[in-house]
Amino acid sequence: MNWDVMWDSLPELAEGALLTIELVAISGVLGLALAVPLALARVARPLWLRAGPFAYIFVFRGTPLLIQIFLVYYGASQFETVRESFLWPILREAYWCAIIAFTLNTAAYTAEILRGAIQAVPEGEVEAAKAIGMGRWMRLRRVVLPRAFRIALPAYSNEVILMLKGSALASTITLLDLTGVARTLIAKTYMPIELFLAAGLFYLLITGIILQGFRLVEKRVHGVGE
Repeated sequence: MNWDVMWDSLPELAEGALLTIELVAISGVLGLALAVPLALARVARPLWLRAGPFAYIFVFRGTPLLIQIFLVYYGASQFETVRESFLWPILREAYWCAIIAFTLNTAAYTAEILRGAIQAVPEGEVEAAKAIGMGRWMRLRRVVLPRAFRIALPAYSNEVILMLKGSALASTITLLDLTGVARTLIAKTYMPIELFLAAGLFYLLITGIILQGFRLVEKRVHGVGE
């Protein structure tokens, strides 16, 4: 085991880790924002309102993330209308293609988590809100969604961790994230064990920070709820 190689690689791996965190944070926020209306549509009564979100979630949960990244990064460039549109400056960049793919993917999983949480909100709380005269949207904003977010937190923390691990696929479209930097250094040093081990330790560190952050949020949220 060449410890010197591992030590010398830390600064470059740290830069890759920052890009990984950036990709996960941006796509996580955008995915959550997209997941909320998707989840609300999934629990709506009209079939026509549920059909579209159901199809979207089925497709993105039923296909590999790697295929989704390739479709966004390589697929969009095949269409002349896309290349000539205002979206091309975004879709030609690997960075934004990765964010788009990650956002669409995590939105599908998060929407299902929120759907289950919304349906798990105790009926008594909803009935109590109706009894004091709250309208549909006020109940949704003040009772259903806050309660659903508290219920969904443990499952959502798992989704964030899965998204962190899935972000390693960004290296397949030339991005120098944590895995991408490790692969580049391996090509120079021919020491895969040392460098993948160092990258793995970075992933473990980031995972530990995320989990601790969610634990603190859960304690605060449940404390407020009580």
